Amino acid sequence: MSIHDNKVVIIGSGFVGASIAYATLIRGLCTELVMVDTNREKAVGEVMDLSHGLPFVPPVEIRTGGYEECAGAEVIVITAGANQEPAQSRLDLVQKNSKILHSILEGIEQYEKDAILLIVTNPVDVLTTLASQHSELRPERVIGSGTILDTARFRYILSQRCGISANSIHAYVIGEHGDSGVPIFSSASIAGSPLSLLCANSTSPCNQNWQEEVTAQVRRAAYEIINRKGATYYGIGLSCAYIIQSILRDEHKVLTVSSYLNDQYGSLGTAISVPCVLGKGGINRRLQVSMNPIEKEMFIQSAEKLKEAVNILN
Repeated sequence: MSIHDNKVVIIGSGFVGASIAYATLIRGLCTELVMVDTNREKAVGEVMDLSHGLPFVPPVEIRTGGYEECAGAEVIVITAGANQEPAQSRLDLVQKNSKILHSILEGIEQYEKDAILLIVTNPVDVLTTLASQHSELRPERVIGSGTILDTARFRYILSQRCGISANSIHAYVIGEHGDSGVPIFSSASIAGSPLSLLCANSTSPCNQNWQEEVTAQVRRAAYEIINRKGATYYGIGLSCAYIIQSILRDEHKVLTVSSYLNDQYGSLGTAISVPCVLGKGGINRRLQVSMNPIEKEMFIQSAEKLKEAVNILN
């Protein structure tokens, strides 16, 4: 699938924005890449550094600019905002980052109203809800990075336990990108067989509480990384490039991104992550995921938690 005049704008040139830019360049996803930041010198420095690697990637023009560069963009990625501190939950960032998002959206809408908006700043589900309410874009074109990284962590942890490549494991985390995210064990599968069947036939069976242990690992992964190195950015950089690729190349990949729900899951009053089919138009459709009663209840509780945060802001 060839690329023709694809423009990606990344707002925010911190660790996350720079990592997304780097992953996007390596994958050769666009012909124009623009970094926008209130700290112009930081953005210039990142562009200079990335530009020195241009001999090793497909042709692309990289530059900095202001909101006027949003004009003509196919995808605008928002990463700007306050960082999550050690022991701080993603929802603790609501007040500060909602104000930043509001200012960014006003800047974008002066120049571009047809681009797909990819929101990465935390708390991503709450901010995706606010953007859906604020923006003049169609709902299917306002996307949060959601639980795509949580899903990747879930598959990685299962792969380590099972001794099977993470690429061969089909399992999803839905709900909040955060402390109430729900790993779906009941529909997880390997080679077309339920994960439960693999566990039943294993020569070294897991202990009775293994699902709770895996859930805890998935949920605390970001805290572990932040405590050790101050921030997470490589994983989200790669996962966001994967989202951008599915959009620009119209690949129709199924990814657990966040969006405002008003379809087969019902109107939950918040953006939240479920498996979505992504292509040129953004979210083409959402897929119903199989859940057992406990998982379904956890998903509803996750939605209620997010809805409460949105209501407090409103």
